[in-house]
Amino acid sequence: MKNLSDLEKKINSELTTKIKSSKIVHNQVFLTIDSEDLLEVILFLKNNNNMNFKQLIDITAVDYPENERRFKLVYLLLSHEFNSRVVIDLQINENEMVSTLTSVYPSSNWMEREVFDMYGIKFNDHPDLRRILTDYGFEGHPLRKDFPLTGHNEVRYSEDEKKVVYEKVKLEQNYRNFDYESPWEGTEYIKKQSKNND
Repeated sequence: MKNLSDLEKKINSELTTKIKSSKIVHNQVFLTIDSEDLLEVILFLKNNNNMNFKQLIDITAVDYPENERRFKLVYLLLSHEFNSRVVIDLQINENEMVSTLTSVYPSSNWMEREVFDMYGIKFNDHPDLRRILTDYGFEGHPLRKDFPLTGHNEVRYSEDEKKVVYEKVKLEQNYRNFDYESPWEGTEYIKKQSKNND
């Protein structure tokens, strides 16, 4: 394609019912689609000789817990031949499964595993969908907005047991002293020091 507006027009004319919306932002074409149209749109972008989006750069997700369709999945594609990028996004429900792209882009195997590990999004017909960034017994999905900031378990090496142990997270408050006074007026120990110096 000669320019991005031609690319956007071509995609919209060929995939009329599959594209919910499209726009050009920061020299990239952004497409919004439905999850059931993912494979068809991806295959069109990859195999069309006027586009040649042969590389999948990344797959990621965004969590919107307040929305009915909680997750937005985002796919980034690159055409080396035309030096252009397409960003595809789609909304899915919490328990909805998405088609895997491993047969189209083999590199998506690890990317989909990362999305599964971090968000809990499952991919239909994935050859090896298991955790990749967290440990085997890890609870929850760390990039979900409802995941506790301190996690559930703490992992550390125990000198006594000479092995790695898992423990429930304990937040110690022993050495925290809060006086809740304005820093502009000075804290209690500074007031005492200045009175002694007078």
